[in-house]
Amino acid sequence: MSFRNGLDSLLRPEDSVLVLIDHQPYQLANLNSHDPHMVVNNSAGLAKAAKAFGVPTILTSVIAERGGLIFPQITDVFPGQEVIDRTLINTWQDPKVVDAVKATGRKQLIIAGLWTEVCVAMPVIQALGEGWDVTVVTDACGGVSTESHEVAIQRMIGAGANVMTWLAVAAEWQRDWARTEHVAELTEVLKQHLAGSGIAYLWEQQLLNTPVPRAAG
Repeated sequence: MSFRNGLDSLLRPEDSVLVLIDHQPYQLANLNSHDPHMVVNNSAGLAKAAKAFGVPTILTSVIAERGGLIFPQITDVFPGQEVIDRTLINTWQDPKVVDAVKATGRKQLIIAGLWTEVCVAMPVIQALGEGWDVTVVTDACGGVSTESHEVAIQRMIGAGANVMTWLAVAAEWQRDWARTEHVAELTEVLKQHLAGSGIAYLWEQQLLNTPVPRAAG
C-alpha cells in the first residue's frame, strides 16, 4: 500500500471534481449514523464550497421518482443543473456519471453521499481500482447505523481512499489566506454552515463595528 503524503497529496481546487450521490429523502429517512440535520448542513456546505472554488460538481440520484429529489439545499446551489438519475446502485457503473467526471479533466475525485456502506463504498472502491485519487467526505455521508458507516469507512481506507470532513476539504482548497480570490465566498459558506465558528465570526464583526462607550463622568 502506498502512503498518501507530501504536498502534492493535498486537495487543489483546480484538480478536484466533486460527486454528490443520493442525498435524497428515502435515504435520509433511515439515516442513523449522524444527526440528519448535520448531514444536510454539511452536504450543503460542501456543495457551496465547491461552487465558491469553481470545482465541477456532479449531482446524481437513484430512482428519484420513488426515492425523492435531491435535497433543495444542494440543488439550489446549482440552479438549472441536470441531476443524473440512475437505476444502478453503484454510481461508478453508470457511464453518464463517469463520462461527466472524465469530461472535467480533473484527477482528484471527491465523493459524498447516502448511504456510506452502499452508494458511497461501491463507487469509491471501483474508482480506486481504476487508478483514481479518491477522497470521501465522511461527514457529508451517513449510514443506516453507526456501525455500518464506520465499517464502510474502514473498508474504503483499506482500499486506499483518503477520508476528510467537509471543512477540511474547504480549508485545503483555500490553503493560504493570502489567496483572496475566493475568501469572500468561503466566508459566506462558513457563516451559514459552520455553526459556532460562523456565529462567532458574526459576533466579532458586530463588536468591531460597535462604538466604544465614553467613560462616565
